[in-house]
Amino acid sequence: MRVTIIDRSRLLADSLALVLEREGYLVTTIDIGHAESSSAKVLAAGLRSAGRLVFLDHHLGSAGDGVRLVGPLTAAGASVVVLTETTDRPRWGRAVGNGAKGVLPKTCALTGVLQTARRVRDGLPLMSSTHRAALIASADAEREELRVIRTQLDRLTRREVQILRALMTGATVNQIARSDVVAIGTVRSQVKSILSKLDTNSQVGAVSAAYRVSWHPPRS
Repeated sequence: MRVTIIDRSRLLADSLALVLEREGYLVTTIDIGHAESSSAKVLAAGLRSAGRLVFLDHHLGSAGDGVRLVGPLTAAGASVVVLTETTDRPRWGRAVGNGAKGVLPKTCALTGVLQTARRVRDGLPLMSSTHRAALIASADAEREELRVIRTQLDRLTRREVQILRALMTGATVNQIARSDVVAIGTVRSQVKSILSKLDTNSQVGAVSAAYRVSWHPPRS
């Protein structure tokens, strides 16, 4: 069985290849270490390798989010297993929702990799339907949470946007008041309105929500 390994760590990719080759698999590793790597080039190389099983790093460095490659690789007939350093269930769910047959934490033993390869070779599932559904549900729930946050941020007035932007840079209420030459009470009132619209009770919560959705407030 042909196996393709796409991982930003050359050491990890070569180590997995060595172990799998000793088990009789035909292994191709995709080098993504060079600066000109892009997701399109990595995908093209992965498709050319024609691996029946693809071990895919969830984060490909300069080549971007590996989960975006799951769909095209799966459509080409590969069984994709995402390798990840995170225990974030929604992220696992996004990978599975895109078509990944399984997810392996990079903290797993090499026996886990070999067992995964054997199950794919033998046509066996890598996770139960219940586990798969639960992961996808967690990804859907997070997607809805992020949609709500973006909607809440869109409700901010121009002045509230300016204040939240200042809070994101670490400015305090007093500093914002001095910088804008307004009363501290006025700024506090505006901050209170921001917290209410974002359904949080702290400035830290408001800033975290903005960063969570990669919010980029307009400058004007």
